[in-house]
Amino acid sequence: MTAGRHPLFARFYAWLRPRMDSHGGAELRQRLLAGLSGVAVEVGAGDGGNFAHYPVTVASVLAVEPEPYLRQLATATARTVEVPVEVVDARAERVPLPDGAADAAVAALVLCSVADQSVVLRELHRVVRPGGQLRFLEHVQAPAGRPGMRRTQRLLDASIWPRLFGGCHCGRDTGTAIAAAGFVVDELERFTFPEGASLDPTGPCVLGRATRR
Repeated sequence: MTAGRHPLFARFYAWLRPRMDSHGGAELRQRLLAGLSGVAVEVGAGDGGNFAHYPVTVASVLAVEPEPYLRQLATATARTVEVPVEVVDARAERVPLPDGAADAAVAALVLCSVADQSVVLRELHRVVRPGGQLRFLEHVQAPAGRPGMRRTQRLLDASIWPRLFGGCHCGRDTGTAIAAAGFVVDELERFTFPEGASLDPTGPCVLGRATRR
């Protein structure tokens, strides 16, 4: 989830994530990972909330998490799931894999918090083999039909929001950034999470998959 060392937010996220999952987040994670196979790399793995949802067709997962507290939780979670998961201390900007080593990359609620989306997405493009996939679940910029919310997101991102929430930016155009990094966006579903949270600046979300050219 986090882009670096954010000890207070890490503990808040570890408390919040199971509650989000109980209100529909778990189903979104299941859909995010459905049908994956081979070798996967997950950046910003957080406390390991995705691990139980990887299908058994996945041979292994390299889970990247730089935040020490969340990495400790993720390591413990990795021991409880069927799919082999290795949790490593690394950053999304420098994934410890050779070029084209992964069949898929997974980014769930992390591209909001990295310093530069383009750098991270180019790194994921590097480690995924040609024809491999990027699966993503992110909160993003509000739709064009909601200019008031877009203005709110811009104001928050330029002020205190990233400092309070582990580097999170609530108004990034992540779908466009994925395409600009060299992925072909095959599916992109827009929705609000939690359902009905129309006034939440992190409510606008996308779930999708893209293919590495």
